[in-house]
Amino acid sequence: MFDFFKKKKNEEVTEEVEETLQDEQVTDEEQDTVVTATEQNTGENTVDALEETENIVPADESAEDNVSEDIQTEAVAEDDVPVEKEKGFFARLKEGLTKTRNSINESFNQLFSGFSSIDEDFYDELEETLIMADLGLDTTERIIDNLKDMVKKNHIKEVEACRELVINIIKEQMLVEDSAYDFENQKTVMLIIGVNGVGKTTSIGKLAAQYKNRGKRVMMCAADTFRAAAIDQLKTWANRAGVEIISQQEGSDPAAVTFDAVKAAVARDVDILLVDTAGRLHNKKNLMDELAKMKRIIEKEDPDAHLETLIVLDGSTGQNALEQARQFSNVTKIDGIILTKLDGTAKGGIAIAIQSELSVPVKYIGVGEKLEDLRKFDVQEYVDGLLEMKGEEDGYENADT
Repeated sequence: MFDFFKKKKNEEVTEEVEETLQDEQVTDEEQDTVVTATEQNTGENTVDALEETENIVPADESAEDNVSEDIQTEAVAEDDVPVEKEKGFFARLKEGLTKTRNSINESFNQLFSGFSSIDEDFYDELEETLIMADLGLDTTERIIDNLKDMVKKNHIKEVEACRELVINIIKEQMLVEDSAYDFENQKTVMLIIGVNGVGKTTSIGKLAAQYKNRGKRVMMCAADTFRAAAIDQLKTWANRAGVEIISQQEGSDPAAVTFDAVKAAVARDVDILLVDTAGRLHNKKNLMDELAKMKRIIEKEDPDAHLETLIVLDGSTGQNALEQARQFSNVTKIDGIILTKLDGTAKGGIAIAIQSELSVPVKYIGVGEKLEDLRKFDVQEYVDGLLEMKGEEDGYENADT
């Protein structure tokens, strides 16, 4: 049974990853050209020369003149929605996971009502259910093994009792320690990485607004100098959040922009500096070298600051998101994950697989486009939304952002 699903699932994941690599190829080749040209023109002395200058772009209304129409439309749409009619975060999370939840619950109900005893056939059916929910092969095998141990140890005979055991095992695998968010109360530089199109810039804007609302001194760094309109988009988010942004012109050396931003953050006693980066793939050596260069600059110019590297993953891509995280973790240290686009996906179980297999905590999840739609990951909320456990929704609505 395991071999069949491993072969089938591995083929699917390979196809998805190859498609992603093909989609990104043109963009990355363009980025490679820009990086090479920039380094040839500026040389190794570019960063040193910047010690005398700072290009500080205040977040003002002019930034919105250059932003794309979809961002402007999004802002208008948000303003038109009455706050009192908006759903709470848990309700939006639960709604976003509807497709996944319906699939799992239907299979669970058939599974637990269709067996009168706990045997190998039962475990095989449970394995299939979890794999189809995008929990992944490795994670599923660990859950099954843990369940077998608990059933044997506690002499469990009733099939229905296994439902709660499975849910508790999942929660234990996904627990995020409170210390995972200690960086929010320190001087911190947050380096946001990931491939194109996963929501890096948008996530930065939402985090900046939330930190600012909590009384933090926040600054943004527009180090994605390759993607068209990336700088203008970040300026718009800076304006909406009411925070300062450091940027240069399109095509500039990202390391130089990072240098400017870190120097400005130190001078202004900023609490949190959020650094936007260009979308890159793990197999683009020069781009990964550039990321390492940016890290060295941060550590050199502000050695007392905590460096937090977060990868943004599109939750709707399922196992492909897991593969991206796995490959990035092979070339750079990742401190946490921002999982976006969980609203409306049928692959909501991927958060369980990512955290379980990589031992990298999912720290934030996104379920929509509004500022409040990105929040700290709460395993209780997530599993309850995924499996529709009993509980009062109101108990989640007042949780910290």
